[in-house]
Amino acid sequence: MINLETPRKFRAFVDQANQVADSFLRANSRKYDLAEHTYPKELDMLASLVDGMSDSGQGQGAGASGVRRDEVEEGKTKVKNGTNMSSVLSVIEMCWGDVGLLLTMPRQGLGNSALVAVATDEQLERFKGTWAAMAITEPSTGSDSAAITTTAVKDGDHYVLNGEKIFVTSGERADSVVVWATLDKSLGRAAIKSFLVTKDTPGIRVERLEHKLGIRASDTAVIVLDNCRVHESNLLGDPDVDPKEGFAGAMATFDSTRPLVAAMAIGCARASLELIRELFEEGGVEIDYDKPTQAQSYAAATFIAMEADWEAALLLTMEAAWLADNRKPNSMEASMAKTKAGRVGNDITLRCVELAGTMGYSEQSFLEKWSRDSKILDIFEGTQQIQQLIVARRLLNLSSSELR
Repeated sequence: MINLETPRKFRAFVDQANQVADSFLRANSRKYDLAEHTYPKELDMLASLVDGMSDSGQGQGAGASGVRRDEVEEGKTKVKNGTNMSSVLSVIEMCWGDVGLLLTMPRQGLGNSALVAVATDEQLERFKGTWAAMAITEPSTGSDSAAITTTAVKDGDHYVLNGEKIFVTSGERADSVVVWATLDKSLGRAAIKSFLVTKDTPGIRVERLEHKLGIRASDTAVIVLDNCRVHESNLLGDPDVDPKEGFAGAMATFDSTRPLVAAMAIGCARASLELIRELFEEGGVEIDYDKPTQAQSYAAATFIAMEADWEAALLLTMEAAWLADNRKPNSMEASMAKTKAGRVGNDITLRCVELAGTMGYSEQSFLEKWSRDSKILDIFEGTQQIQQLIVARRLLNLSSSELR
């Protein structure tokens, strides 16, 4: 049976993550929002701390490093709250501090989650300690990851990669990139594979950095692959192309990373809710859960509605993480969590800006920043609209060609 309260064994860890988020991330939030493309040196010590906790077994999934489904022992039927759950809870707290700074933490990004999700045991050991960005989106390919045009052509014991990737988070700072490419365009989705490409490989270069609306502490790069030769051992997971498998191999990455993005939105929205409630209390706005919303002030009724949406997003996200920890299919639930959290997270942060009046629109508080940061969480890792399509296909048992 699923219990969607915070597991008892993680509560002390969640408190520690909150303290770290407050002391390290929120304390430097405005500084690096105003100094875009400046590397936050304070994160080096924090990343070393997280690495040490993880190596000692005390980290309980600190950061956004992801998890492998085979961590659950075969034959064990006991309900498990594992690394997926603890990673989600950790990310919520970290993004309560600052989304952009979490995204630029060394070795804790979405590329590392993708690596953990699909790499073999040998590859995980070989790439241990790398900081991996994830390169999916292309100039002509937005949310439809199956339409990737970057090619990987076999040449002896190497693959030759050619293409352009945009909006690569940590694309400049990371020391390697998980690049999605197609082995054969004629085979469609089944031929899409991911490669771990180190940044010192000839033929890969950072073309430029983007200036952005939000998450400005995180660098976002355009990366070009020009006859980039990658050894065949760097193709992550199974190198065989199985048309019957379709896009399942690549989608395993999203099953791991989408709950993490949902958690980012939940953390950012919670920060806004907490701050607006403090402002309400200072202004004498009473929130009474025993009264019907229509009998309360507009501000109080709006807050209660936002809080209900936030709670629904949190529970969906925890369910997706729990399913993954217990080796149960979670593709639909991961998309549900990403859909709900991405939308309501952005709605909540924007509404809090409105409710706070002039303070919400100025740099007197973090509200305007959180509203800017939250927008990307409704877009990357698959937009809200794409997630709704995925959920509808699952519910109706229709293929992507049948429901577009």
